[in-house]
Amino acid sequence: MQKGKVMNIFVGNLSYDLTEEELSQAFEQYGELSSVKIIKNRFNGKSRGFGFVEFEDEANGQTAIDELNGQELKGRPLRVDKARPKRS
Repeated sequence: MQKGKVMNIFVGNLSYDLTEEELSQAFEQYGELSSVKIIKNRFNGKSRGFGFVEFEDEANGQTAIDELNGQELKGRPLRVDKARPKRS
């Protein structure tokens, strides 16, 4: 793993009432974040139950994946993994 390379992380099985601030707080203990985004339904604005967290440093992102995958947040076990590139 390279130091200084950003890492985008997929976070699934989120509680539907979880805020981006709460998600950020869960992950920021592992390092500096460059973005936190909960994906919302474009029609009603409600959470779709997953999001993305981007770490400034790949090593910190990997630590967060290792530590948080399966951990409960707001009563639901998180699914945390390295994000796959968008399909075109």
